[in-house]
Amino acid sequence: MTGIRQQPGTPEDELARRFRAGDEQALREAYDSYGRAVLHLATSTLVNRSDAEDVTQATFVAAWLGRETFDPTKGSLVGWLLGIGRRKVIDRLRSAAREHRVVETVRQLPDPVPTGSDPDTVVDRLVIADELARLPDEQRRMLELAFFDDLTHQQIAAVTGVPLGTVKSHIRRGMASLKRRWEVDGAAPGARPAGISGAR
Repeated sequence: MTGIRQQPGTPEDELARRFRAGDEQALREAYDSYGRAVLHLATSTLVNRSDAEDVTQATFVAAWLGRETFDPTKGSLVGWLLGIGRRKVIDRLRSAAREHRVVETVRQLPDPVPTGSDPDTVVDRLVIADELARLPDEQRRMLELAFFDDLTHQQIAAVTGVPLGTVKSHIRRGMASLKRRWEVDGAAPGARPAGISGAR
């Protein structure tokens, strides 16, 4: 009695076997054979072509890293890849939905109050802040209250408990120091640091 000859496996079966065994050439062949199918699956759901291409790449990366979980007895390699692709598409849709919610939340936030600051004013304030740090403590404190908090001399005296005359003296000396520095740094003659008003 002649024994029954076992039919050789199909090329697809052989590719699946080699893929599962970790043959890198099989990975390339699988991508060449089934990459378009995975991409079609992704583009049929995702609007952005770039997202679909990312999903296709992520599908093959996940399949390769998890190749030992592929069971040829439960289905074909292409079917397994498409199953991974569907999960990656769902992940991308969920991620996009989260990003959309974040964007909508940000859009609903109130607009920042316009400050009217132009670039020159911002630069001036930064330069002044740097120069203030070089002044004696009392002069710096008085000018910061006048410059950053926009307080009058009377208000500074009330806040600090320093006599009004002393406040004016500190501010006058501090302004003189700043003016000298301002002119040395190349500001226009007679220019005064933006944001600091005269005696009030």
